Amino acid sequence: MNITKIETNYKRNLLFNKTKNIKTKKYTVKLEEKIINIYPDIEYQTLIGFGGTFTESTGIAIKSLSKEKQEEIIKEYFSENGLGYNFCRLCIGSSDFAESSYSYSKKEDLSDFSIKKDKKYIIDIVKQAQNINPDIQFLSSPWSPPRFMKTNKRLILGGKLQEKYKKLWAEYLVKYIREYKKEGIEIKYMTIQNEPNAIQLWESCTYTPEEESDLAVNYIFPIFKENRIRTKILIWDHNKEKLYTRAIQEINTEKAVEAIAGIAFHWYSGDHFENIKLLKEKFPDKLLIHTEGCIEYSKFRNENQILNAEKYAHDILGDLNSGANGYIDWNMVLNHKGGPNHKKNYCDSPVMINKGKDNYIKNLSYYYIGHFSKYIKPGAKKIAFSKYTDDIEVTAFKNQDNSVIVILLNKTDFDKEYNICIAENIVIQDKIIKHSILTYVIN
Repeated sequence: MNITKIETNYKRNLLFNKTKNIKTKKYTVKLEEKIINIYPDIEYQTLIGFGGTFTESTGIAIKSLSKEKQEEIIKEYFSENGLGYNFCRLCIGSSDFAESSYSYSKKEDLSDFSIKKDKKYIIDIVKQAQNINPDIQFLSSPWSPPRFMKTNKRLILGGKLQEKYKKLWAEYLVKYIREYKKEGIEIKYMTIQNEPNAIQLWESCTYTPEEESDLAVNYIFPIFKENRIRTKILIWDHNKEKLYTRAIQEINTEKAVEAIAGIAFHWYSGDHFENIKLLKEKFPDKLLIHTEGCIEYSKFRNENQILNAEKYAHDILGDLNSGANGYIDWNMVLNHKGGPNHKKNYCDSPVMINKGKDNYIKNLSYYYIGHFSKYIKPGAKKIAFSKYTDDIEVTAFKNQDNSVIVILLNKTDFDKEYNICIAENIVIQDKIIKHSILTYVIN
């Protein structure tokens, strides 16, 4: 058995520090204390992958660098030596992380439909990423239908999709999928609406459970089927506190079960990992995907590297252990202010451009995310474990090559010793230093 340990410890300046050929010992019945059991034969959900979002702001930030640095920063995310990202989100039209508000059409017959606005800062960067990893899967989300389709005649400040435009909106989404496919970008998953319960200063549109389900079941799903589009439809795409309630309100008929492939969620209102577990029990065949989370400057201090990185790792661990099939971060790259953002809703990102310089900074969150994305591969199965203390957060996966990945997070102010017992016969005796994260790759 070959075991490699990867450690990130900010205070010791260890970032993806590798120790190979970790020694093991034989399990004995006398070993009872400080045990973390790993059960590779007990399998749960299958992982789609990890990734971030190709916002216009991310594209603008990347394009501010020289060509050489652009290539380097994209490799940081998509190469095997980087984070190995393989599952990413796209915005359908503008979000707050864009230069300005826009949609693809202003005419009621959609004769002017065009994704030209996306080509410079989004599609070009996507294609560069695809050159490194051609197997990236894409999930898309709209922030708002065009102005003329909405009750408030604005892309911003909520409003609703008018009843008479539901079919046209579904046709608009078909056009989007087809135009992106022409660019070599296949949209495999789509959410109905980003944060349908929020009236934002930026692009937004609200839906009740009944309205969202109706749109999915009676408009989008049928027109996708008619046009032989296999894009899977996900609902909610909002915070976890109403995740279970919203899903059972929407997936409540045979037609809804057929049309809705899964439920998407964000992290902004707290953990609520129990809601993911409840959904997995209620709808075991539905996909559960984290589609957005970030360090908002309005709520968190951007200079607190350890706290911010631990927030990511804690959320990823909780989501995966509760049944999530994938984890997508928000902006991958932003400028030194945490933008551009046309509503000044600035946020942190794992990689940020240095002010006035042709280089960038990798925040600690980049490395903490990498402890998952670099080693848990698409198609991996979540496997069972038990642990002796809540002071160590744990997850375990089995890749398709049968390698076992064990990840440990210590958010406490104390070092923690443990014995990792694998399949009841192999033991790794080790400790995790305070405020650090470890990944074991066990072949």
